[in-house]
Amino acid sequence: MAGTSARGAEPQVLLRAFHPTDEAGVVAVLDATFHSTWAPQLTPAALEARLRNPPGPRYVSERGAEFVVAVDGDAVVGMVHWDGDFVHALHVSPAAQRRGVGHALLSRAEAAIAAAGHSSARLETDTFNTQSRAFYAARGYREIDSYPDHEWDSGLTTLLLEKTLG
Repeated sequence: MAGTSARGAEPQVLLRAFHPTDEAGVVAVLDATFHSTWAPQLTPAALEARLRNPPGPRYVSERGAEFVVAVDGDAVVGMVHWDGDFVHALHVSPAAQRRGVGHALLSRAEAAIAAAGHSSARLETDTFNTQSRAFYAARGYREIDSYPDHEWDSGLTTLLLEKTLG
């Protein structure tokens, strides 16, 4: 798969298929976004459980071949993972946010979802995550459902969002 670049602050960020050598960089992005976004929202018990058994390495090992990554030079600064019409993960390192990386990654996923014949894209975020909610709303996503976020066992609420494509 050929790479494309995301415009923003120079240098340009390249989007390309995940390569096994990206594993540590993707795990670092997942860890950075966890600590900056979710960790402050979790109960101490949930945080301790997550720190004892971090899911990032297993997730990347099992599903990394399905990712598109954003790289700035040699550094992985973001990733997106989708399957069917569902975007499972979109993460951009805090240092690379607000440079168009998330926009470019989500655009790549939406184009692939549409090319696969799906009329809409779906994803989840949490109610507390006002930054992601604003990002997705600006991209045309609307909230269609909410339910308890059982993954973190911290009383959080998950939102299901959907965008009509094409």
